[in-house]
Amino acid sequence: MFGLGSVGGCRCGGCLGYCHICQCAKLVCVTTSDLTRRDVAAIIDHTLLKPEATRAAAESTVAEAAELGVYAVCLSPSMLPIDTGDQKTCVVAGFPSGKHHSLVKASEARLAVDTGADEVDMVIDVGAAADGRFDEVFADVLTVREAVGEGIVLKVIIESAALLELAGPDTVTEVCRRAVQAGAAMVKTSTGFHPSGGASVEAVRLMRAAVGDRVGVKASGGIRTAEFAAELIAAGATRLGLSSSRTVLDGFPA
Repeated sequence: MFGLGSVGGCRCGGCLGYCHICQCAKLVCVTTSDLTRRDVAAIIDHTLLKPEATRAAAESTVAEAAELGVYAVCLSPSMLPIDTGDQKTCVVAGFPSGKHHSLVKASEARLAVDTGADEVDMVIDVGAAADGRFDEVFADVLTVREAVGEGIVLKVIIESAALLELAGPDTVTEVCRRAVQAGAAMVKTSTGFHPSGGASVEAVRLMRAAVGDRVGVKASGGIRTAEFAAELIAAGATRLGLSSSRTVLDGFPA
């Protein structure tokens, strides 16, 4: 049976890694009964990244995000400008392959910021990472970081399932460290489009251990139940990327 630890003064009573709910540095095991719907909504990026998505679908996603009270809406950059109201506006860059030139990613990210993005989720070149070309990964992230400027949250998508399959846990660890050194505010598991799969508890634990307590970890890809979301939070996720936000939130108590 999982249990929630106790850390004095934390609103959630113990902590979900370094999270914006209680901001302490303990990793504990939690279940859906330990979290409220509001707690989880506050760390969700409600996501629509399907290539066939229409403007109407984007507007519907924004409306649903407001209804659910999530943290942000994550959209393709072509959907901007769009009014997301009280929710932050998140876009992707170099998505989903990561094979774009760094300057192309940087230009795409900068344009997104200029048209209203608060946060950018960029994709690394997974092949470079799998080859151990970590200096290239660092330079790629740094180029985008410098392009978006201060005050913009940069999340770095590493395709953790693919890296674990191709190169192993040490590569995941090193890629996360280099991303943080280059200025990433968060590291993110997956695009949700790679055939190797999406988020996993193993990957989130590795990523949390790699970046420590002061950098976020976003889990995304294949998160469709409250139980899995709770496991990922317990492993150290401080943000969740979900297209099935309503279904997941319905599994948590009010």
